[in-house]
Amino acid sequence: MKQFARIFNFEIKHFLKNKIFIGITLAAMLIVALLLFSPRIGALISEEHAETENGEHEELVTEKIGTLLLKSEAQLSEETLQTLFETAFPEYYVVLSDDETAVIKEKIKNEDADCAFVLHTATDFTYYVNDLLMFDMNSSVASEVLQEFVRLDFLVQNGVSPEDAQSALNVTITSTTETLGKSQEEIFFYTYIMIMALYMVIMLYGQMVATNVATEKSSRAMELLITSANPVSLLFGKVLASCLAGLIQLGAIFGTAYVAFNLTRADWENDLMINSIFDMPPALLGYMLLFFLLGFLIYAFLYGAIGSTASKLEDINTSVLPITFLFIAGFMVVMFGIINGDMNNTLMQVCSFIPFTSPMAMFARICMTKVAVHEIIISVGILAATTAAIGVLAAKIYRVGVLLYGNQPSLGAIFKAIRKS
Repeated sequence: MKQFARIFNFEIKHFLKNKIFIGITLAAMLIVALLLFSPRIGALISEEHAETENGEHEELVTEKIGTLLLKSEAQLSEETLQTLFETAFPEYYVVLSDDETAVIKEKIKNEDADCAFVLHTATDFTYYVNDLLMFDMNSSVASEVLQEFVRLDFLVQNGVSPEDAQSALNVTITSTTETLGKSQEEIFFYTYIMIMALYMVIMLYGQMVATNVATEKSSRAMELLITSANPVSLLFGKVLASCLAGLIQLGAIFGTAYVAFNLTRADWENDLMINSIFDMPPALLGYMLLFFLLGFLIYAFLYGAIGSTASKLEDINTSVLPITFLFIAGFMVVMFGIINGDMNNTLMQVCSFIPFTSPMAMFARICMTKVAVHEIIISVGILAATTAAIGVLAAKIYRVGVLLYGNQPSLGAIFKAIRKS
């Protein structure tokens, strides 16, 4: 136990004194704080720009980003169309055009206009734009505008006054949704963020464990350590120190976010995503901590064991590929489930009990759907037992792996050496 404590203290101090570790943590904390304070910073900048010479504030209007040409080839009410298009496209100057289509195309090519709509009939139009962006929704918006115009024109043609027709089309519908279970819309964002945090920490610190072990082995320092300390204490000390360092880093980042959010809560009151993240139930934080610890340990032990079998530091990336691919595959399954909202499909349920994927799969299911208590207990039990077994096996591989040099040994050679030891 004394050996473990000594190694653990040495490793954790190494992390906490590492300038890169401190720099990354402080940078992440600063970025999170700036993001949460961004509405307040933006409001201060806007106020400075909006101040008049008398110190009074002018009313802010939507900034125009370009010109939209509108041409009607049919006998349509251009005045009504212009009004509707100006309402639907507040970021454009909507200009009625009598030019030929070729001239309109030329204006767009010459950047005298940003885009144009040529209406052949009330239900048929052509949208002209120079470079069509991936998320250009102008054509869809114009379709909705023309649908409203056709309905309005139909009502007017049948004796309804324009005012009454407009009132009928703009009727407001109110609704109330009462959620008896879980609302995936509200919990999607913090589930996504926590799964991403789990993925990044395991990948980062798992690789770090493997790299540190391989570095000590290549420098022959491991031979001295292995003769003066128990291999189990060595490996467990390194892995648990890395785990604590990851928790400290996550705690610092999420703690900064929590403090910054509470200072700027009023600025985010209408933002569903941000509010849902910080209104996460405390029980889920407990589940996150549990699955983070077990998930991190099971992969860190594997990374450490494989790192001990690599003779050169350059071999690490190739050696850990099978584990990395396994972890990424589990991550992709979970992310597809989260995005699709189908958390109880067969694949997700199976992954919830496989120890290499359950830290993410079961946690995501707990967040986004109702999971029976016995399923959670079974999943955690399997994960904990597998983590302990892999820890013991990793320590044995670590003990014999650090003494194997030359070409990287095969699994058969490693297990043969374990049996002989």
